[in-house]
Parts: sequence; C-alpha cells; structure tokens
Amino acid sequence: MLLYIDMSLLAEQIKSTGVLEWFAVGFGVTSVLLARKNNVLLYPAGIIGILCSGFLLVDAKLYAETLLNAYYLVMSIYGWVMWKNRSSSGASQISRSTGTEQKITWAIALGGWAFLYFILTNFTDSDVPIVDAFVSSTAWAGMWLLAKRKLENWIWLNVSNIVAIPLLFHKQLILISFLTIFLFVVAVFGYFDWKKELDHSHGEFETV
Repeated sequence: MLLYIDMSLLAEQIKSTGVLEWFAVGFGVTSVLLARKNNVLLYPAGIIGILCSGFLLVDAKLYAETLLNAYYLVMSIYGWVMWKNRSSSGASQISRSTGTEQKITWAIALGGWAFLYFILTNFTDSDVPIVDAFVSSTAWAGMWLLAKRKLENWIWLNVSNIVAIPLLFHKQLILISFLTIFLFVVAVFGYFDWKKELDHSHGEFETV
C-alpha cells in the first residue's frame, strides 16, 4: 500500500514538473555523467542546471537553499578554472588528496555541519536540522574536492547521497529521491572510473 502511495505521488510530481525544473534536473544529471567521464564540460552543464534551480528557488522563496545553490555556482566556476589550468597550481589531472587537503575537507564538512545546524535550529522551522545540515556539509566537501579533481570527491558526495535518500523519502520528495539514487549509482561508477584512470596514468609514469 505504501509503495502504491509513493508511486502515485511520483506520478503526480512528474505531471506537475515544469519545463524549467526539467531543465535543472536534466543539466544536473548531465553534469554528473560528464564528471564520471572526467570531462570538463561537466561545469558548463552544471552551471546551467544551477542557474535554472536558482530561479526556481527564488520563486519558491527558499532563500537559504538559494544561498546553498550560490555556493555550488561559485565552486563550479572555480572548478572550471582549475580544470582548465595546466600549471602546477591547477587541476588538469586526477589525483589523490594530500594530507593538507584532507584536513581542509574535514574542516569544510564538520565546520559546515555545525554552521548549518546552528542556522537551521535558530532561524528556520526545520524538523530534521542534524540530518539536513549533514547532507549539505558533506556535499560542500565533495564539491570542493571535485573542483580540485580529487578522487575522494566521489566518496564525500556519496556520503551525502546515502543520507539524503531516506531523508528525501521521509519528506515525500519521491522524484528527487529517485534522482538521488541514480546519482548515488553514478558516483559509485565514477569513483572506480577515476581510480582506474589514476592507476593507469601512474603506471605510464612509472614505465617512463
């Protein structure tokens, strides 16, 4: 019975989804698929999706979510520049996180979690502040690592996804729940694809 209700809700959500929302979802999915392929075009695709989402969020008066979307926009522009930068300061190749980068990642995740929890509990009527804050802060960390072209970005993004999936079902956001499941699966393959490419490039380097 519960499955029937969920599927009915999914059908209703699909029917009520506007063109701009489909564009946002479509370009968002495209950016993740391109990220799996280690293709820099993930950033222009992602930026289009973020801008579409931004208009929807402002229209819905979800200003906190709009600010979160703005972070993704900034990190996408930063990542695009870093991926195109062929110098030693850029991120033209896949690599693993250094010790310093791991510390920064944890600082983003834990600091962001505390900050968002404070905001949600003091300035919103959120009934799931701990989980909601965790999903966003780990996604922040993953986005930062993606911009640096670090293999571990997929791990952090999927930590966010695996917690977000039951949260979204709990909130009856069925369409977004299924989308997040899809993104979780893509991220798993993305990790192994990137690891294979990283190992291959190291093998070539050692041969030379």
